Amino acid sequence: MNKTNSVAELRRLGQSVWLDQLDRGMIQSGELARYRDAGVGGVTANPTIFAKALETSDAYADDVIKRLDRGQDPESIVWDLLIEDVRAAADVLRPVFDREHGGDGFVSIEVSPEIAGDTEHTIAAARDLHRRCAKPNVMVKIPATPAGLPAIQTMIGEGANINVTLIFAVERYVKVVEAFLTGLEQLRDRGSDLNQVHSVASFFVSRVDTKVDQQLEGKAGADTLLGHAAIANSKLAYEMFSQLHSGRRWDRLREAGASVQRCLWASTSTKNPRYRDVMYVEELIGPATVNTMPLATFQAFADHGRAELTLQKDLDGARRVLDQLPVHGVDLAAITQELEDEGVAGFAKSFRESIQNLPKVKVAPR
Repeated sequence: MNKTNSVAELRRLGQSVWLDQLDRGMIQSGELARYRDAGVGGVTANPTIFAKALETSDAYADDVIKRLDRGQDPESIVWDLLIEDVRAAADVLRPVFDREHGGDGFVSIEVSPEIAGDTEHTIAAARDLHRRCAKPNVMVKIPATPAGLPAIQTMIGEGANINVTLIFAVERYVKVVEAFLTGLEQLRDRGSDLNQVHSVASFFVSRVDTKVDQQLEGKAGADTLLGHAAIANSKLAYEMFSQLHSGRRWDRLREAGASVQRCLWASTSTKNPRYRDVMYVEELIGPATVNTMPLATFQAFADHGRAELTLQKDLDGARRVLDQLPVHGVDLAAITQELEDEGVAGFAKSFRESIQNLPKVKVAPR
């Protein structure tokens, strides 16, 4: 199966393929447009990805030095560069957005992870990014922290496209959907058009296995659970997606023009070399979903991935996996909270480093 056919098959099965990668070089060289033409329907990035782009790509150097020479402070430069990249990428993907009538073709930009614990600052930052990007196919990323949930509801209620990021626990995901639905109801009650609002709920996958496997390794009878917790967790989240996007409440929103908040599978590269390198793609294929893949995972799936509906298979088996974890001393709730804390801290560290390292950017040799 070639790259185009494998991506087309996922799309036929109802799953969009996004790239978890964005940098100015991809945009300027036409690489992003080539991926778009091969069937990629969106792009995500995060502070770690952008920090790496600033460090490794020559595409920023001249611009950075000119801005520094003018006396612009590094933090505002970082935001300007990121917003410029997101707007340019949104233009590249706009044909997808138009063709799919808003169902795909999105680029995401994340609020500062340093304010993940502050609702009011998150709302203010999200409004600012929504205003500055000013593209119908840009999503503002807000983390699914307790402080982030009211911000998500507020921004949906104001008609913004929102990518809810850093979801690890099914219980937290239920609260994310509640914030989404309540925001839509507020928007509807103000007489606004719901069909202009789009959202995804980004469930981080492979990191769950990394943590769980560390606690299972070497325990008697636990071998059969290794490498299964993350997929089981995601399958049960998708089961909740189906339940929460049905019934009288959802029907009324759908009749008012609302689109579902799709589950987006993030962190889908395989961290453990003992596992199949595309397992977090192959095992999570289902309708009304997105898989955002690092380039290496995308290329691996294009080379040898198998596309078939798997997300709704063996839900009883998924429940058994999660039921067995506490038997072996694994507290999944504690692990998902730890992952959320680490995710926020890691992104905040990358964001701060991108600002601190900005004056070190060198002009590429001529």
